[in-house]
Amino acid sequence: MRKRLVIGLLLVAVFVSVAHFLVTDRLSAAKPVVVNIGYENNPGEPLDLACKEWQRLVEERSNGTIKIQLFPSSQLGTKKDATEQMLMGANVVHITDPSFLMDYVPDMGILSAPYIVETYDQLFELFETDWYKGLKKELEAKGLTIVADNWIYGDRHLLATRPARKPEDLKGLKIRIPNNRLSIEMMEAMGATATPMPLGEVYPALAQGVIGGAENPLSVLYGAKLQEEAKYLSLTEHQKMVIFWLGSAQFFNSLPKEQADLIRKAGMDAGLAMKEINEKNDQKLMENFKKEGVQIITDVDKEAFRENCKAIYDKFPQWSEGLYDKIQNLIK
Repeated sequence: MRKRLVIGLLLVAVFVSVAHFLVTDRLSAAKPVVVNIGYENNPGEPLDLACKEWQRLVEERSNGTIKIQLFPSSQLGTKKDATEQMLMGANVVHITDPSFLMDYVPDMGILSAPYIVETYDQLFELFETDWYKGLKKELEAKGLTIVADNWIYGDRHLLATRPARKPEDLKGLKIRIPNNRLSIEMMEAMGATATPMPLGEVYPALAQGVIGGAENPLSVLYGAKLQEEAKYLSLTEHQKMVIFWLGSAQFFNSLPKEQADLIRKAGMDAGLAMKEINEKNDQKLMENFKKEGVQIITDVDKEAFRENCKAIYDKFPQWSEGLYDKIQNLIK
């Protein structure tokens, strides 16, 4: 009788333990993976709208098992802040560009160089080459992974307190640029005084006369309301900008492959949405700039700016020898 009682109690204990394990396991499985996506752009800009599409696609395709949280307006800090979090394995994906990644894989920087390509198709052709795929592997070895790389940020132009038809027009004018070496060298070569600062600080700096202008795609310039303080938009088209979404290699490798692939695929699909949003938006923005008193400078001597910018290719000894010529040959 005593033996039966002991066996019965053991069976109850096993049943309780198994039930507890199953409930705990079910709750754990139900808990969604959270990915925090950060960017400097403001709510309502094309990039923000495309990020919302990325959010929708991921949560819909994963049946809610992956949750995307968006952090616009630099809420996650600077690119450097976010990258440091990624290197520690954080669940962060942040906007970046090839010039910023020079600190990790130097040759990547040339993808953001001024006037390096004439069309976005040429840039995307480069992304299919073994050369580019090798750079991505180098980046992975440093602990960082490119989650999506097909987001067209747009042609970068100058919005300033005076027109810029040729390099001489920019002499003595402080132009805000992102805080990276390539952007600094580019703006100096174009004739201006390069002034690095976070995007969120540009409007007050322009209003207070600390700077005389900024450069960025139309949507970013307009989204930051810089047209309220600067009335000359010079269509220099000095960079064909494609942005990268950077993530932690450690974090993405910790996910089941199906989840990591889903996030990446949705990010690329959202990049296609970004392209459509930009195309529809740019013409409207031009009209908005004009309505708000901005003079559009179309007779820009791009060839003069291009010639001036060629000098920067010799200023980066960390680039592979003959890198500029290699890029041109790959494009051809």
